[in-house]
Amino acid sequence: MRSDVLGCGQVLYMEEGYHQRRPRYAAKRSVSRPFPLKSHPLALFLPRGGGVCRCARPDASPERHFMLTFQQIILTLQSYWDKQGCALLQPYDMEVGAGTSHTATFLRAIGPEPWRAAYVQPSRRPKDGRYGENPNRMQHYYQYQVVLKPAPENILDLYLGSLQALGLDLKQNDVRFVEDDWENPTLGAWGLGWEVWLNGMEVTQFTYFQQVGGLDCKPVLGEITYGIERLAMYLQQVENVFDLVWTEWEEDGPDGKVLRRLTYGDVFHQNEVEQSTYNFEHSNAELLFTFFNAYESEARRIIEQRLALPAYELILKAAHTFNLLDARGAISVTERAAYIGRIRALSRLVAQAYYDSREALGFPMLGEAAGAHARGTVTDEQEAARPNWVPPLKVERKLEDDA
Repeated sequence: MRSDVLGCGQVLYMEEGYHQRRPRYAAKRSVSRPFPLKSHPLALFLPRGGGVCRCARPDASPERHFMLTFQQIILTLQSYWDKQGCALLQPYDMEVGAGTSHTATFLRAIGPEPWRAAYVQPSRRPKDGRYGENPNRMQHYYQYQVVLKPAPENILDLYLGSLQALGLDLKQNDVRFVEDDWENPTLGAWGLGWEVWLNGMEVTQFTYFQQVGGLDCKPVLGEITYGIERLAMYLQQVENVFDLVWTEWEEDGPDGKVLRRLTYGDVFHQNEVEQSTYNFEHSNAELLFTFFNAYESEARRIIEQRLALPAYELILKAAHTFNLLDARGAISVTERAAYIGRIRALSRLVAQAYYDSREALGFPMLGEAAGAHARGTVTDEQEAARPNWVPPLKVERKLEDDA
């Protein structure tokens, strides 16, 4: 057991391994799930009903000290997570619905090898398009993805540190962690999670991965997914995503320096209008059905060749094709569940193929002793030298066919 003194004077007793399973608590106000708390100067407390953690006063008035442009937000997060030992990767160069679909998350969550990475991921969800008329909903947007494996005990502190790096005074802003377990049926993945609300707006998703591709995550991978547009809307205090300042600079004018700005709308508004028009009105459903079947068939053939990475890319193509068909209204409710099941079956085959390939290599990113233990060939000497790694307790949960 461990205890943390909270800002409201409560003492929360927490079992070790709280980031790996659902623990039991002994506190003045009970909660139904864990938070990765560590002692720090922020005033943290647990309200009635559980499931929410808050930083600072609920009635605090947020103050802006400076404005970060959209690209400066990305650069700041890159710099911060670089200092935490993350490999700064590039976006996956295919259509994906979320940063989780990047191989740096989906495949790297599989197996015992440690991994730390951060990257921006352009994400496409054709059904969410609104022809550029909705102030905060689009079919194309950006996520900033951070994955830490094994999930560190101070992951909450690391996240709050990233908000401070963006210039947020945590004593003057309301930050809440709201229970929201995550699952992706097409990837056969799920985890324990929370939404992070900043002054009433969801800006981040925390997830402790339990399964990926139907395989248990050992050790658990911690994922932090920032919604960059929403975070930027708060930091810049704008109501419409297309009014966000992407970048700004000074130029020489006839009367001195002139401030120039490039907005999010300058960069993406036309794309939203045209892509929404295509997704909802002009995509060729018959051709898309042909594409889906072809991608599925080719993925199975490549999996038989034990080529997990090329097969996974074919699955991503199939998944995006399915999303286009869904946006077009070409798939019924019952057909939708069946298509999700077909993609999930492929994802599980790829996950197993990837695990087998890493195991055949001896899990090279582990130390020699740890790698031998993972292969089941550990000697007594290696056992004594093995790193102190304990796999999390398995949590049983059945994925629904439809998310």
